[in-house]
Amino acid sequence: MAALLALPLVLALVCAGAAAAHADVARDVPRSLLVNGDFTRGSGDSVDGWRIDAWILTPGTTDYSRIPPHDGEPAELKVFTHRDNDARWAQPLSLGPGWYYISAEARTEGVLTFMVGANVSVLEDGIKSEDLKGTRGWQRLGLYIKIPARGADIDVALRLGGYMNLSRGAAFFRNASVIKVAAPPAGAPYVYDLGEIRKNETTGPIGNPWTLVATFLLFIAIAALGWRMLGESETTVRAGMKWERAPRKRAAR
Repeated sequence: MAALLALPLVLALVCAGAAAAHADVARDVPRSLLVNGDFTRGSGDSVDGWRIDAWILTPGTTDYSRIPPHDGEPAELKVFTHRDNDARWAQPLSLGPGWYYISAEARTEGVLTFMVGANVSVLEDGIKSEDLKGTRGWQRLGLYIKIPARGADIDVALRLGGYMNLSRGAAFFRNASVIKVAAPPAGAPYVYDLGEIRKNETTGPIGNPWTLVATFLLFIAIAALGWRMLGESETTVRAGMKWERAPRKRAAR
């Protein structure tokens, strides 16, 4: 009898423990900062949170479509370029300082092998992941980016092609995410510091002070040499003109 009375209490404790374990697991799963990164929300080929963008927007150059979930597979975004283009699905994000991992699963069909293929990128200064060319199966592509102390606005792109790399073929993307991380793993490829990139874009290469002085002096020397050569040329021309104008003596008969 006592055992029967204790059974509900045991079951309640087991359920509470399972719920607590589930909550711990949920807390351990990083939350993606992308809006609609699984592409489940949308209507037709319009996808909530995402826009289409390209170097060439002429109709017929690139087709953009959404493939709804099917046969237990997640939804996909497709970029199908018929004529050379740099085309993408893009989403703007405002991120606080720190490290982030930007990634998505991608596959390709008939993508040019001599240009940049399907990739995950930030639309700034060539920030991109590994790219897939030819016909390839599903593979997660990603990059690590460090956002400076004041935060930054970026555009995340699921892309076929790149800057000055116009490509053709079909690229498919699914399960896109932007996750905050402590730091990239040691030796990780495709690691970028956005603060340094923007600093270099603003200031440009500075160099050592003595090289600037040497360059300035070289310009002065070239200018002086040019003026000297110009002066000598004018003197020669004037002397020739005087010689031509001088009266010639007539020959004696």
